[in-house]
Amino acid sequence: MTNLKLKAIGLAVGAAISMNAMAETTMRVATWLPPTHPQNSVAMPEFKKMVEEATEGRVKVVIENFQGHPKTIYSSVEDGIIDASWGVNAYTPGRFALTGVAEIPGEMSDAEDASVALWKVQQEYFADANEYEGLELLGMWVHAPGIIHSKFRINSLDDLKGKKIRLGGGMVNELAARLEVTPVGGSAPSSYEKLQQGVVDGTFLPAGEHKFFKLDEVTDHLTVFPTALYTIVFSFVANQEFMEDLDPKDAEAIRAALGENLSRMQGKTWQDMDAIGMAHAKEVGTNIHMVDSYEKLAADMRNTMKGLDAMWMESVADRGVDAKAALEAFRKYQK
Repeated sequence: MTNLKLKAIGLAVGAAISMNAMAETTMRVATWLPPTHPQNSVAMPEFKKMVEEATEGRVKVVIENFQGHPKTIYSSVEDGIIDASWGVNAYTPGRFALTGVAEIPGEMSDAEDASVALWKVQQEYFADANEYEGLELLGMWVHAPGIIHSKFRINSLDDLKGKKIRLGGGMVNELAARLEVTPVGGSAPSSYEKLQQGVVDGTFLPAGEHKFFKLDEVTDHLTVFPTALYTIVFSFVANQEFMEDLDPKDAEAIRAALGENLSRMQGKTWQDMDAIGMAHAKEVGTNIHMVDSYEKLAADMRNTMKGLDAMWMESVADRGVDAKAALEAFRKYQK
């Protein structure tokens, strides 16, 4: 083979490699929580698979650990520091009032069902309110029903009065005020340290965190009510310019693959954590109080929750949406 032919082949191969490299786009996705947490060991790999399969490998997902506080995630995505990530809506007070529909105490009992319901309500009732302005929303979900992890047994609501409880924000803050607890702010992962150091007497979190945040080492009791004391809304968002710069075919493929599908997958991941956490609590000997609906404790909690739905509707009166219809739809979609 002549040198001229070899050179031509080399140029052709080089051009093909170059074009293939140009065709691939990297999506840098930040995550947080411990590496062994199901959000990172289960949900994030599944997200990566969903994006890469939808784009036939043209968009490669690289998952990185977020270095800042979780409350800065949305601004980091907006500013293009990272291409995409997931965050807690309650960590940005005042911005995501509408998604609080899913956080109303007593309004959910299964994270998968509630996550799908929330996505549908967002698309049908909330999208035009532009709470996600500057971001592209790719999915949203809630964690499993919030329960109480504590150092003390709860026989009546009076046992909670004056106790220092870690809260993550959102609608649960109003419930806490009614329960007359002393609220202590902090991210969910900070619960272990706060409990260990005696800063708080308990924390509101789903049951899964008894295992994944090792709360069995710093609490003795789980109190589980018939419906959620609270939940928290998470959102998966991407930088708008990143999405606009993608090949339109790939951008649409990502939107189609995620959305309700991502919301469902994430909700199921967090609901599955519940069973793991409860099994772990039984295994290590944590005292578990499953409050039956007929107990006075359950009735008193229901009475304490009364009117929180109306409070949410009033709080979003200036957002230009039919809040009552949205709440009714959220309830309907969970059935």
